[in-house]
Amino acid sequence: MRKATILLACAALLLAAGGLLLAQEAAKSAQEEERPGLRSQMPGYDSAGRRDPFKNLLAGKEIKEKNPAGGTPQLYIDDVGLIGIVKYKKKYTAVLSGPQGFPFYFEVGDKLSDGFILAINENQVVFRKTNERGIPLTRPKDIVKEIKPEER
Repeated sequence: MRKATILLACAALLLAAGGLLLAQEAAKSAQEEERPGLRSQMPGYDSAGRRDPFKNLLAGKEIKEKNPAGGTPQLYIDDVGLIGIVKYKKKYTAVLSGPQGFPFYFEVGDKLSDGFILAINENQVVFRKTNERGIPLTRPKDIVKEIKPEER
């Protein structure tokens, strides 16, 4: 009995709320009828054959960045130098220096402009070169860069 009373009260509240929404919609439509032609009085722009200064110039065009956001700049395998190798939680990270001398941190599988890192162990990094100057190679080359024993 108590559940039925609660359900009946909820249904009554929902119907009352629906009635209020319908009344608001009717009031809005009545206000719109009182102001006819308001939309037609919007100011317009006549370009008279000139370029529209309000038109979005980039609409419909994709902007391609030279370097993807958050990505590494164009680093080539031949241009990077191996500074060091760090082992953390059984995973190696190679510290490479770019042409400007800035350090970059790479893991296995990270991509460079002309290849990717194939393997890293405690004293060497193996790169797989997949293209040369933008032209794909028919057979990829593996390039090994080692740390000298006195540098460890």
